Amino acid sequence: MLTDVLQRMADDRGGVLGVEPGLVIEPDDTWTPVTELMREPHTLLDELIDETARRWNAPHHVGAALFWKTYGYWHTLPMALGWALDGRVPVMRPAETWFKVSEAGVTIAATRVTWTEGTDAIGESLAEAQQPLVTAISRRARVGERTLWGSTAEAFAQPLTSVVPGDYMELLRRIGPPVDGLIEPAGDGYFRRTCCLWITLPGVEPCASCCVLRPR
Repeated sequence: MLTDVLQRMADDRGGVLGVEPGLVIEPDDTWTPVTELMREPHTLLDELIDETARRWNAPHHVGAALFWKTYGYWHTLPMALGWALDGRVPVMRPAETWFKVSEAGVTIAATRVTWTEGTDAIGESLAEAQQPLVTAISRRARVGERTLWGSTAEAFAQPLTSVVPGDYMELLRRIGPPVDGLIEPAGDGYFRRTCCLWITLPGVEPCASCCVLRPR
């Protein structure tokens, strides 16, 4: 069911999707193990942050936040959709996860996916697969972890308002820290309680969910 939804998303986007619709791949030399992003001294992570900053003519810390907004979204999306569709959550463990730079920013897949149920597995996946990168990005680029986790929180809310209907606030509540409390519902949409830093770029419009647009 989930892979069918991902394939429809890919078709609607002309094939530009940041996760392989089938989730599982046999990586060739265009793919890189995610463990390389986590490996100190984080040379590859720095290169991707620098590349993002150059693409948007952004300061280093803004490039870091925007890189994470992209990576975190695509890593989180399958878990959010799986939970909303039928409660079956695909977990990509770091040792089995691969990525490549793509038109979607990055594309993520795994050599093996563990299918689980419930939100405990989602929280464990965030701790195992995202926390090490959030910590490294925060320390190296001097951008707050709460800011970065706000992008992960939005990666649960956005697809459950635009792809498959789901109670994203209940999902975030069940997961708990570090993503609970970072999204505020508003009518048919939501606002973030942190900023992804996109608005700091010259000449851009704020995201529809930007915290600067929240009514006071």
